Amino acid sequence: MTAPRVPLGVLDLVPISSGSTPGEAIRRSLDLARQAERLGYARYWFAEHHLNPGVAGTSPAVLLAMAAEATSTIRLGSGAVLLGHRTALSTVEEFGLLDALHPGRFDLGLGRSSRPSSTVFPEPPPEAVTPVVDGHAPNGLRVPAKFSPTGLLDSPRFALQRALLQQPGAESQDYTEQVGDILALLAGTYRDAAGTEAHVVPGEGADLEVWILGSSGGESAHVAGQRSLPFAANYHVSPGAVLEAADGYRAAFRPSEQRPRPHLAVSADAVVAETAAEAAELATGYRHWVRSIRSGEGAIAFPTPDEARALPWPDDADELVGDRLETQVVGDPSYVVARLEQLQEATGADELVITTVTHRHEDRVRSYELLARAWSATG
Repeated sequence: MTAPRVPLGVLDLVPISSGSTPGEAIRRSLDLARQAERLGYARYWFAEHHLNPGVAGTSPAVLLAMAAEATSTIRLGSGAVLLGHRTALSTVEEFGLLDALHPGRFDLGLGRSSRPSSTVFPEPPPEAVTPVVDGHAPNGLRVPAKFSPTGLLDSPRFALQRALLQQPGAESQDYTEQVGDILALLAGTYRDAAGTEAHVVPGEGADLEVWILGSSGGESAHVAGQRSLPFAANYHVSPGAVLEAADGYRAAFRPSEQRPRPHLAVSADAVVAETAAEAAELATGYRHWVRSIRSGEGAIAFPTPDEARALPWPDDADELVGDRLETQVVGDPSYVVARLEQLQEATGADELVITTVTHRHEDRVRSYELLARAWSATG
């Protein structure tokens, strides 16, 4: 008997299509959440992005409140709340409010907001490292060279984003410490250096599942492992580091009574249609969309295929986005399922989280529908 497949989830950036408004994008995402629930997806996560003309997903907590009213059973979460410009208290208070009205439905996914860490984390032992030969994992999964975000993080837009999101003169708390404070506030065990207690209402005792999201085997993977938390690795954002992230998490994992073994989710970017040619057509605008993000300009409104073909393609664009283009999974249902099976096998993922962007909402819904049916039919 074939073993059941790992669950599938959805990661939604709330993309804005060309010619549409942020309000339309939000309403379409809420409809997609309802459809994902109907189709049997396990989780629906909202990402957090700022100063992107083509992305309306700026506040996961606000979007989650709306999605909770629009759905009834699917787990909802942040993929991720970015901690660089907020406090542990504000995070627990926001999600405490959500849980108070919809108890037991939320995943609090925490991210580092691309802040560099001064801490050097130990490498996994050699026997725990998945070998990559000629850009491929042992089972053939494409693992391209790692992309360096230095130019992106040094762009004027990112500098402006940091300035606008953070109070003047404020310094971000150490990420590892901040995660610890969040867990303590949720558990009701927080004490400051003087021993003063803090009790968050609502928030303390909230029935949340805390996740750590990361794109490498560094601080995020180690925090997740050492705290016995589930970890989500970003193949769709940083495909060259996905095995490093998975290996680093497992090497750092400390079993607990609540979680005796690691639990790993891995994201993937996919577009599914009835035929490979149709899927490729739907994905035509993807390379321009990713280039706008990687160049530091901010995500453009997702173009139609004809609009995308008319856009200029700079000489350095292939190098800038090549890793994302060659790891996006685009095709008919059987092809996409096979590629996702390969990703799950190579990483040992316990769940896969799928992000899909197309210009037309109905094509995005159809992509998730075709994938859900093919995934369950062949599992």
